[in-house]
Amino acid sequence: SLQGSNPNSVSQTVTTVIVHPNYNSNTNDNDIALLQLSSPVTFNNYITPVCLASTNSTFYSGVNTWVTGWGNIGSGVSLPAPQTLQEVQVPIVGNRQCKCSYGAGSITDNMVCAGLLAGGKDSCQGDSGGPLVIKQNNLWIQGGVVSFGQGCAEPNYPGVYTRVSQYQTWINTQITSNQPGFIAFTSTGTDSDLNVSCPGVTPTTTTTTTTTTTITTTTPTTTTTTTTIVSTTTKPTAAVCGYAPLNSRLVGVSSVTNNGQWPWMASLQKNGKHVCGGTLVSLNAVLSNAECFSSSPVASEWTVVLGRLKQNGSNPFEVSLNVTNITLSNQTGSNVANFSCGNNMLEIQTFPLMSKAPQFSIYFFSTLLDEQLLQEFQTSVLDCGTSSTSNSICTEIFTLEQVNDEALN
Repeated sequence: SLQGSNPNSVSQTVTTVIVHPNYNSNTNDNDIALLQLSSPVTFNNYITPVCLASTNSTFYSGVNTWVTGWGNIGSGVSLPAPQTLQEVQVPIVGNRQCKCSYGAGSITDNMVCAGLLAGGKDSCQGDSGGPLVIKQNNLWIQGGVVSFGQGCAEPNYPGVYTRVSQYQTWINTQITSNQPGFIAFTSTGTDSDLNVSCPGVTPTTTTTTTTTTTITTTTPTTTTTTTTIVSTTTKPTAAVCGYAPLNSRLVGVSSVTNNGQWPWMASLQKNGKHVCGGTLVSLNAVLSNAECFSSSPVASEWTVVLGRLKQNGSNPFEVSLNVTNITLSNQTGSNVANFSCGNNMLEIQTFPLMSKAPQFSIYFFSTLLDEQLLQEFQTSVLDCGTSSTSNSICTEIFTLEQVNDEALN
């Protein structure tokens, strides 16, 4: 909730807000921003970073995504107390179809749309800056940032989101250490949006090329043929993002959430009041949209709250951080902003990684059966990739609950 005690939440001030310098408030293009936080955040089951969609990601029409936020539940209808974080599952609507709704010139390549053409499910006012995420191979990837729309959940007007994959270079330029984890989301099948047409939007034509090959049969000789497959990724890179151990979402309905289901979700508050959503993307940075900030945002007025479920009531896992800097994006036509925290977020209780490696044991004290007993748990050492410093070690994900369960068995 947004008000009262939230025991899982963390609050920090902001040292810098980086808003895309070419954000256009008239067209909502380049609607993206980053926030740098003032102090470190501790990763746990309730606070972890999301992965970001890399440049080569594809989002075909019909792919299901999730959107979360504390915004209105309808046009002009505020979220009632205790203002619990809301979630909704909406399918991707291709940009061509989206142009048919908003006009060919209103939707750019920097945007991605999602919603039901029949209406009824959408993000709304107050959700701006929050995430549109999609699950792939047990990892959650952010593909969009809530940007704008025509009312809320109106027929033929899906929500419009900033396309995160367009900003990988810009984000990495702003976050030079402890960078976010970028993962390619790949849609399968055929994109039905290619066949969409309406005034100003014509179908995409597919060119079929026929190649004729002449085969000559000769006496076999000893010949070795080497086929080289060139790939941008030669081996899987361990992910230190996108894990939500307490999230079991399989099918989608609009509903309230529970603690830890969306552990990257951030409440961006100006002078103590919730204004926009955001997402934790690294040890010390939060991703949001540019529309949330004025042309000259004052970082000291902003606070980032992580781990919050309700805006009213108890949030036992909440963390609040200050913003240290605000920067606007420098890419033409974008609505994205980046927040940076003053200090890194320290991984303590969970270690979200994928690849297998040699086993080792972790020893620590944990309260079990009212006694502080030294506990042992075996897990795997993993490659941290580019998401951690050389001073860190990364392991396979586990929770303290697993440790205690194993100790009891």
